[in-house]
Amino acid sequence: MLHYPPGERRWRTALTVVLAVYGWLCLVSPGTYRWIDSLDLAIHETGHLVFAFDGEILAVLGGTLFQLIVPAVFAVALWRRGDRHGATVPLWWLGQSCWNVSVYVRDARAQELPLVGSGEHDWAFLLDHAGWLERDQTVGGAVYLTGVVFYAIAIVAGWIFLRSDQAPTEA
Repeated sequence: MLHYPPGERRWRTALTVVLAVYGWLCLVSPGTYRWIDSLDLAIHETGHLVFAFDGEILAVLGGTLFQLIVPAVFAVALWRRGDRHGATVPLWWLGQSCWNVSVYVRDARAQELPLVGSGEHDWAFLLDHAGWLERDQTVGGAVYLTGVVFYAIAIVAGWIFLRSDQAPTEA
C-alpha cells in the first residue's frame, strides 16, 4: 500500500470531502444534469462503437457497459498499483455512473429524455427485447441502489484508507 506524505494526505482528504458532498447532490437528484454527465455521455456513446462488433443488442447495451467498465478499470488499476485511496475515486465515479444510467433506464417507457442523434432509446429497446419494459422503474431502481452502494463504499473506504495509511508513531 502507498504511504502518502502529509501534504498529499491533506489534498486527498479534501478530495474525499468534495466527492462525498458532490456525490450526495447527485444521489438526491440524479436527473439533474451536471458537468460529469457530459463525460459519462461521451464514454457511453463511444461504448456503442466499441461493442458494435457482435450484433444490435450488444451494440445498444455497449453504451451502458462502457460507461460502467471505464471507471471500474481505473479503480482496479489503481488498486493493483497499491493506491487504495486512489481506487476509491473511480469507484465513486462508478456509483455516479450508475445513478446516471438509472435515470435512462427509468425513462424507458416515457422516453422523455433528449437523446443524442436520432437513434432509438437504448433501454426501451433492451427492456422491450427482454420482455421487461413494464419493469423499467424496478430495474432503474436496482441500478440506482447499486450506485448508492458503490458511493458509500468509496467514501467510507476513502476515509479508512487515509486513516490506516498514517505513519506509525515511534515509541
